Amino acid sequence: MSIELLLKYFPNLSKIQQKQFALLEELFLDWNSQINLISRKDAEYLYLRHILHSLAIAKVIEFQKDHKVLDVGTGGGFPGIPLAILFPDTNFHLIDSIGKKIMVVENLVESLDLENVVAEQIRAEKVKSKYHFIVSRAVTQMPKFVAWIRQKIYQESLKGQQLPNGILYLKGGDLTEELSAFPQAIEYPISKYFEEAFFETKKVIYLPL
Repeated sequence: MSIELLLKYFPNLSKIQQKQFALLEELFLDWNSQINLISRKDAEYLYLRHILHSLAIAKVIEFQKDHKVLDVGTGGGFPGIPLAILFPDTNFHLIDSIGKKIMVVENLVESLDLENVVAEQIRAEKVKSKYHFIVSRAVTQMPKFVAWIRQKIYQESLKGQQLPNGILYLKGGDLTEELSAFPQAIEYPISKYFEEAFFETKKVIYLPL
């Protein structure tokens, strides 16, 4: 897997963005050999299972210049770092409760020269700021997640915004029961955007708040 996989679905990536994604792979795999962020098997498919998976959110919404986006439980920087590369004019706040993971993210952000990203070791419940969108990759069940972040979303959307402010959540499988309390949630099957078998059961869940 290489940058060609990203160009297949995002053909307008600039040369700078292509270099950043290539460097992200190199740096992340180096860190992963020191600090076990993802499994060795997963690491072999970094572009597919982590970078491209993160970018599925960009098929649902195009973030704008003044959007503020919070990535909860970012781990090794997903989905926040790939989205920050793709949307260099959008402000991203990447948080995780585990210090060593944030240390890695801070190093990645500095090495990739991402001026639109701030990383912080903090629990979601303790965050004081507000955001237009909150993104995450399946850190917990949706009811618990909503309880953590409900008060952290701006009431007002930006002018010309594709979707009202809310959550964009990467999750897989049958979510009928989990989303039963949220009839306004919309499921976007990632297989609609990406043809690889890995995405067959994966979804972007959008929940306006």
